[in-house]
Parts: sequence; C-alpha cells; structure tokens
Amino acid sequence: VHLVESGGGLVQAGGSLRLSCSASGFTFGAYAIGWFRQAPGKEREGVSCTSSSGNSYYADSVKGRFTISRDNAKNTVYLQMSSLKPEDTAVYYCAAGAQWWRGSIWYQRWEYDNWGQGTQVTVSS
Repeated sequence: VHLVESGGGLVQAGGSLRLSCSASGFTFGAYAIGWFRQAPGKEREGVSCTSSSGNSYYADSVKGRFTISRDNAKNTVYLQMSSLKPEDTAVYYCAAGAQWWRGSIWYQRWEYDNWGQGTQVTVSS
C-alpha cells in the first residue's frame, strides 16, 4: 500500500489549495480515505473523509470551506481547501481506512492503517 500526498504550499489567508492523495497497492474503491492534519505541538486531527460508498465527513472546523472528492478511476482523493485561515497551517496526511473502518468515528486515527508522508500547508496572515 502506497499513499502520496501533493499540492501543499504557502498561501495567503483567504486563498485556496487543492491537495491530492494518490494511492496504489490496494483496491482503492473499496476503502475509505481520510485526510488528517498535524500542526506543531498539536495532536493529529481528522479533517475529512470519503467512504467507499461516497459519503463525506468533515470536521466542524472545516465545514463549508473544504470539499473532499474521490476519483476511483485514478485512485486519487482530492481535498479542495478554500477560505484558508492561518490556523489551517499544518502537515496534511492522507490515510486509507482499515478493514474495520467505521464512519461513526471516521476522525479517529486508529480507523486507518496506512498513511502517506504528508504535505505541508502554510497559510500566512
């Protein structure tokens, strides 16, 4: 299983970025894919997730600003981030849901068993 994030960078507050998570080595369409982020000195937190059936989940802090989507033909999940705030600054990771993945606790790290290396997102004020 291999997950690679891309699309991070430096953006001004109010700007937009689109992150991509490209996956290989497993039946991509059969698994949930989540986005997490970790800011310096903070715990890794769930940002968004798309289930194998296409349901979408969002943290309250990003609802209305971030949109997750998946293209199973390309084995890729996207995270469109808009109206970015300095507090969105973090390393963003994508992760593949485990076989026991449960939508009710999509934001818990233990629901995912394969992770990418992360991509840095920095939002300047």
